[in-house]
Amino acid sequence: MPGFANAPLQTPHSGYHWDTISDRFFEGWYYRVTLPDIGQTFAFMYSIEDPTGTQPYNGGAAQILGPNDEYFCRTFPDVRTFWAWRHALGLGHWRQLKGKDSPLTVLPRYLEPADFNHSVQEGYQATATWHQGVLHDPGTGQSARWQYTIKPVYGWGPANSPQQSTAGWLSFLPIFEPGWQILQAHGLATGEIEWQGKCYAFQDAPTYSEKNWGRAFPKKWFWLNCNSFIDEPDLALTAGGGKRGILGWMESAALVGIHYQGQFYEFVPWNAEVCWQIEPWGCWQMQARNSEYEVELTGTTNKPGTPLRAPTPKGLDFCCRDTMHGKLTLQLRKRQGLRSSLILEAQSHLCGLEVGGEPWDKPWQSLARYLG
Repeated sequence: MPGFANAPLQTPHSGYHWDTISDRFFEGWYYRVTLPDIGQTFAFMYSIEDPTGTQPYNGGAAQILGPNDEYFCRTFPDVRTFWAWRHALGLGHWRQLKGKDSPLTVLPRYLEPADFNHSVQEGYQATATWHQGVLHDPGTGQSARWQYTIKPVYGWGPANSPQQSTAGWLSFLPIFEPGWQILQAHGLATGEIEWQGKCYAFQDAPTYSEKNWGRAFPKKWFWLNCNSFIDEPDLALTAGGGKRGILGWMESAALVGIHYQGQFYEFVPWNAEVCWQIEPWGCWQMQARNSEYEVELTGTTNKPGTPLRAPTPKGLDFCCRDTMHGKLTLQLRKRQGLRSSLILEAQSHLCGLEVGGEPWDKPWQSLARYLG
């Protein structure tokens, strides 16, 4: 079964979370491929909402943020043509099959790549090691087609250790809204993407994936992500924070995770102090330290960003803004008493930057401190 090809790097929460009963529920997946040679990125965002099909906003969607932050979206109204594996990363959704086949008579499932190309007129499927799809909008003429293999390099945690839950062991309990899991902090993709009639072929391009799930999205959030740095091919960063629900009340939390040369540097609320200063748009700053290390991040952009849809109480809506063309400076230091020594300083001009949620009418400055 594709997706088990590199089982040691499979993270917790890779499988589908819906309990088959709850009406109000969403799950979303994010896949990205960066093409450093041309300075462009493709980000694929998939979602399923209210899978029972009994709610006003049930359905699925596929969103793509393409070259120059161009946007493409197709909805999948029929939840019955969505499938996902329970115990490994695997999902797909069909909007239309070819020929006489009907989504109502063909059981939605993973298809061998050639069978998918032969049978699926519009849809996608994705695992930990394979990703393909085809979308086209007759109204606008937009189209996209993609297929590529994925070689996992880092999941979430040290390379040679059991992989970790992004939100810690408590994320196995339904107390956080939403859950968040980095599925693959870094991987290498080989294949091709056809975007609006132009074909982009690539080999060993940096790739990344994550997911979220639950009954509610954060009220407010920010995100920085990059695994395409100048002269640092073995470096991946994911950082972010938000106001999330915990058993009926809200908290502000943030984290920074760095994979570098086989090591995992983790700054999370249960082992570190994390500070952030995020502008409504244009500048993201974070500082974090634990007992051994400290990190400083600065992300900036002069791009306008692109509005994207995210789950809300009234279904998918434009409530966040992204660019894949952010500039990033990262400094990682080893703490030695009152002093510190530089481990790494790295830059990128292909960093993903995002803000979302409630209106950003002023900068957000906050701190999450470890109280242990």
